[in-house]
Amino acid sequence: MGEWILAKLAWMPGWLQMITLSAMPVTELRASIPIAFTVMKDAWAWPWWQTYLLAVAGNMLPVPFLLRLLGPVSRFLSRWRPFERFFDRLFERARRRAGSSIEKYEALGLALFVAVPLPMTGAWTGCVAAYLFGIPGRLALPSILLGVAGAGAVVTLVMTGTLAGLEFLVGS
Repeated sequence: MGEWILAKLAWMPGWLQMITLSAMPVTELRASIPIAFTVMKDAWAWPWWQTYLLAVAGNMLPVPFLLRLLGPVSRFLSRWRPFERFFDRLFERARRRAGSSIEKYEALGLALFVAVPLPMTGAWTGCVAAYLFGIPGRLALPSILLGVAGAGAVVTLVMTGTLAGLEFLVGS
């Protein structure tokens, strides 16, 4: 799948591909970092910290807009039935995933939720959870940044360790 996505972004320089992949809700940095370490030809020449910083920056790119616009846009679009169903499902899924930790610990719970490098726990879902649980943007933005930085660190450590282990085993 990573190769297919990169083929669609082939016209971009590598650093912009990395930021774009990290900003997308499907990939975020949970997928962009492994793609960079395994598939992106340009990224092989980057030091690990550059991959990490590009991924965090890209993942945070849509966050201020999402935090500011999610409420007004969802309320406006929910006047039409298909959008109402879409937002109902989206919000219910986010409530189920994030509910207990964010209700109990609020901004800290939001940071911990986003920091877990699993599907559907990233910055996009974190923005939805912040909206649903009424965490103001001035607290949500740094919480999501902390969570994204933590998730990026975990994924980068796993990838660099995995690749180092494979090099050791293969003997390259």
